Amino acid sequence: MTDESSSVKRKPWGGRVQEFRPQPVDLKALVELGAPVTLVQLGLMSMGAVDTVMVGRVSAAGLAAVALGNLYFLMMAVFGQGVLFALDPVIAQAVGARDSSGVAHGVQRGLILGVALAALAMLLMIPVNPLLTLAGQPEEVVPIAVQYVHGLILGVFPFYAFGVFRQSLQAMGRVRAIVLTVLVANVLNAGLNWILIFGNFGSPRLGAVGSAWATSLSRWFLLGLLVALAWSQLRPTIRPWRRASFDLEPIIRFIRLGAPIGAQQLLEFGVFGAAGLLMGLLGTVAMASHQVALQLAALTFMIPVGVAQATSVVVGQAVGRGEPEAARRAVGAGLVTVTAFMTVTAVTFIAVPVPLARIFSNDHMVVAAAAALLPIAGVFQIFDGLQVASAGALRGVADTRVPMLLNLVGFWLIGLPVSALLGFKLGAGPRGIWWGLAVGIGVVAVLLLWRVRQRFLRSIQRLVIDSTQT
Repeated sequence: MTDESSSVKRKPWGGRVQEFRPQPVDLKALVELGAPVTLVQLGLMSMGAVDTVMVGRVSAAGLAAVALGNLYFLMMAVFGQGVLFALDPVIAQAVGARDSSGVAHGVQRGLILGVALAALAMLLMIPVNPLLTLAGQPEEVVPIAVQYVHGLILGVFPFYAFGVFRQSLQAMGRVRAIVLTVLVANVLNAGLNWILIFGNFGSPRLGAVGSAWATSLSRWFLLGLLVALAWSQLRPTIRPWRRASFDLEPIIRFIRLGAPIGAQQLLEFGVFGAAGLLMGLLGTVAMASHQVALQLAALTFMIPVGVAQATSVVVGQAVGRGEPEAARRAVGAGLVTVTAFMTVTAVTFIAVPVPLARIFSNDHMVVAAAAALLPIAGVFQIFDGLQVASAGALRGVADTRVPMLLNLVGFWLIGLPVSALLGFKLGAGPRGIWWGLAVGIGVVAVLLLWRVRQRFLRSIQRLVIDSTQT
């Protein structure tokens, strides 16, 4: 592959912008993969949204417990999930290079790491009671949240295994089975919630804890149905099992690539988690309103997440084919797409916050508090889309360490301190905490866009995992 960095450096800034301008074919390629991937993201997110809607009809304490329980689960599980996101560049680039052995090794190493990461996450979910108590969370919420987290432990392994197969199939461009699986699982999850939360069909009325058991059972269903539907595509990557998949050096390289992604995910989820803990210090209503507003923001965020994953795959495949120009245009396609969508959601959040909040709760105090937060979410929507799309593009070229550090700076060194300052020191309460989040997201977006410009205007080489790979 030729090094184009010297010729690129002589171009003026306007010429550099042209490097990223997508053509219709680039937008078409992104949409063809991004639409089903985004549908999958929305489907997975809607399972959590249904949990929130149904529990919100039980009590504010139950809603706050779900928020706290999900926060704890994500803090324990999201690092491992991020590590497995290394499958995006590993498999996508192998697909682009027509390296079937590289694809199989990637899937098998993903499964090996998935088992280890699931065991670790399950162990970390056991001591939830003392940790939540130590964090000063509301007394009426902690016991419910503890039972909720323990109910999620059953579903940790299928959570990771489904993630491995899903990332692998997406990187191969095979997403139909994933879409169908998620759609069917949503129906099952809603039915299980209706039975277990409200005590229908003779089941005990478990309230918020029932949604945890429904989630765990649905995750096992997700895994089983996906394997059944996609077995013809997965079988060549699993059978025969290759002894080289256990080789330590490639696994260490995989971890070195994935660990910064996991850390980046943890930093991003963690800052929202820390904001949730700050909300808990302000009371049950503040925590419940945070959950409502965050659920809505997270729901719209799934569109950029889907676009980002598709961008990562398209970029990775272009790199595998040895086409850096196509990789740059794919980045531009991703950024244009998320900006257009998030502009629409920003206007919606600002214009009609109260009706949106009422979808998730019938408690007047919770609705009013959440409606005050949604316009702030509207402000940071575009920046949120840009930062996740930029991170996805960088992941496609296996650039993971610098984005992790930029997340640390934006979210933790700037955003969270501003949240604490505005929310408590200056007395702005929940709105101040969310304005701090907006500042952090804006800083991260600007820094990652800078990194995209810097990284993609240099020579782009294929990622090397196996020592025999060329």
